[in-house]
Amino acid sequence: MAREKRSGGRRGKSARSGGGINQLPWQTVMNTAPKTELLNEEQLEKLHATSMRILSEAGIRVMGDNVMDLFEKAGAIVDRDTKTIRMDESIVNEALKTVPETFTLTARNPAKRITLGGDHVNFGLVAGPPNVHDCINGRRPGNYEDYCNFIKLAHHFNAIHLIGNQVIAPQEMPANNRHLDTYNANLTYSDLSFHATAIGRGRAMDGINMMAISRGISVEEMCKDPGLITIISVNSPRLFDDAMGDGLIAMAEHGQPVTITPFTLMGAMTPVTLPAALAQQNAEALFGVTLTQLVNPGTPVMYGSFTSNVDMKSGAPAFGTPENSKANMISGQLCRRYGIPYRTSNANASNAVDLQAAYETMMATWGAVLGGANLVYHAAGWLEGGLTASYEKFVMDVEIIQNMMEFLKPLKFDDAELGLDTIKDVPTGGHFFGTDHTMERYQTAFYSPMLSDWQNHGAWEAAGSKTALNRATDIWQQALREYETPAMDPAIREELDAYMAKRKEEIGTEEP
Repeated sequence: MAREKRSGGRRGKSARSGGGINQLPWQTVMNTAPKTELLNEEQLEKLHATSMRILSEAGIRVMGDNVMDLFEKAGAIVDRDTKTIRMDESIVNEALKTVPETFTLTARNPAKRITLGGDHVNFGLVAGPPNVHDCINGRRPGNYEDYCNFIKLAHHFNAIHLIGNQVIAPQEMPANNRHLDTYNANLTYSDLSFHATAIGRGRAMDGINMMAISRGISVEEMCKDPGLITIISVNSPRLFDDAMGDGLIAMAEHGQPVTITPFTLMGAMTPVTLPAALAQQNAEALFGVTLTQLVNPGTPVMYGSFTSNVDMKSGAPAFGTPENSKANMISGQLCRRYGIPYRTSNANASNAVDLQAAYETMMATWGAVLGGANLVYHAAGWLEGGLTASYEKFVMDVEIIQNMMEFLKPLKFDDAELGLDTIKDVPTGGHFFGTDHTMERYQTAFYSPMLSDWQNHGAWEAAGSKTALNRATDIWQQALREYETPAMDPAIREELDAYMAKRKEEIGTEEP
């Protein structure tokens, strides 16, 4: 694993130094371990062939004439009456030829540039919940103050590489222009790249323009050096709406990466079996991938997997299940077959930051990592099946992410690490506490947790008997106290403010 000092942010102090939250430094995370291959070659090809039949025989329904025009020009069969597009495998294969296997996202702080693809792994902030919760103030509707707090936490904690699309919906703000305020918060309270909202062309272009302003470059320059990304959620089964199509086209025209993510829940939006769900997911994802290349060949694009199952007793979504973890792994196999960067998530369905939230998140995280994910979206703060962003869950997830980062660190394996001389020097029945080998390494030998408490029971009781949930509450409050706003050139601040004011005036005369 390559490690880099964080520039313009907080490195985090060790608990041994007596100050600051104990966290890992900002770093590039690499997953060079062998990826899990759940399907053999014959099964993988059968899955691919079924997806191609879905595209050629069943087709995808689209709501935008502009999307139909692009596919018709490429040779697809377009039924304008039913708005259904059918295409054969040759169109998909042609599009895959121009998809970049890796790409970079450059934040307003160039030191926070991230790479998506290959063996790179990046972890993103939760995105989209309408509600927020913490153990002090309880559950409440999403609002701008909490939105800004989560952006501050994402900036403060080095394990977060990317800000998601509206971590919380600030419901007190007008729905037709609040994306401007959330983009502004992303750029003001952090210096990370972020996901733009691509519901329509206008929201996508606002994200592109504001990121370019923050970097002090033109939109034309950012076309060659992308700075933000978006997610296009296919309305499974097999529906691609016009607003998402417009947003995708705007992003692709300007060379900004697009993630195509079908929302496929087995038993609801797909058949109940995992092979059928994956075949449908694959067809929907490849349809979107193809569209990006029809707009602008070479556009960076990610294959998104969000396949899980529902509770067949209630119909409620379930996450972090064995089926979800298998889907994360098999989707990674598909991405490696096609040479497409891979995005998935580590979601959970718990209504509280409890044991269920922990084991479902860890289960899904293992599925993502073993599947070779390049971006784990919603990696920190997701609760209640995505309906709530949780402060305490954010802290717990950062601990999970840091554990995974340390697990992925390549094992140093030389004579000094094997320690044969030390083993021979310590008598049978002795101990290694005072050996030179131990004393040279004891400060950095093991991962030092941020949230876990390794004291014995007596010391734990004497310290107040705090559970992990109690400690998580303390940690996010401490992080907000320690947070430092990243510097911004006053001229850039002025230009961003002027852009927002102009766009709010323009949007105010439009239909919401």
